[in-house]
Amino acid sequence: MKKAPKKKKVKRSLLVKKLDTAFSQYIRLKNVDEYGFTNCFTCGKRDHWKSLQNGHFQSRRHYSTRWDEINCQVQCASCNVFKAGEQFLFGKYLDERIGDGTSEELYYKSKEMVKFSDDDLIELTTYYKSVVDNMI
Repeated sequence: MKKAPKKKKVKRSLLVKKLDTAFSQYIRLKNVDEYGFTNCFTCGKRDHWKSLQNGHFQSRRHYSTRWDEINCQVQCASCNVFKAGEQFLFGKYLDERIGDGTSEELYYKSKEMVKFSDDDLIELTTYYKSVVDNMI
C-alpha cells in the first residue's frame, strides 16, 4: 500500500509575507473615498491607496503590534521611508485622533512577547483577504 505524499509545509516567512500583504491592503483601503483616494496619516498628502504605504508607529519587528490596526496607518513613501515614519508626529496624531495615551499604550504593547502559530498567521491572512475582497 502506498503512503499518501506528505503535505509540504509552507515556510513561515512566506506566511508572514502573505499576511503583511493582505493587512497592508486593508490598512490602505479602510478610509478611501469612492475614487480610491485617502490621506497620509502624518502629512496629509492625498493619493490613491495603491500609491501609499502601511506605516507602523512601532516597528514591524515587534510582532505584538505588527498587525495592530491602531499601530498601522496609511503613510506616503516620503513620511514612511524617507522620514523614518515621522514617529513623533505619528504618536502625536494617534493621541489626538484616537485618545490620549494611545502612543504610550502601543509602545508598551510592542515590548510584549507574542508568538503567532502558523495557523494563526493563516487565519489572519484569510480574514484580511476576505475583508479586502469586500472593500474593492
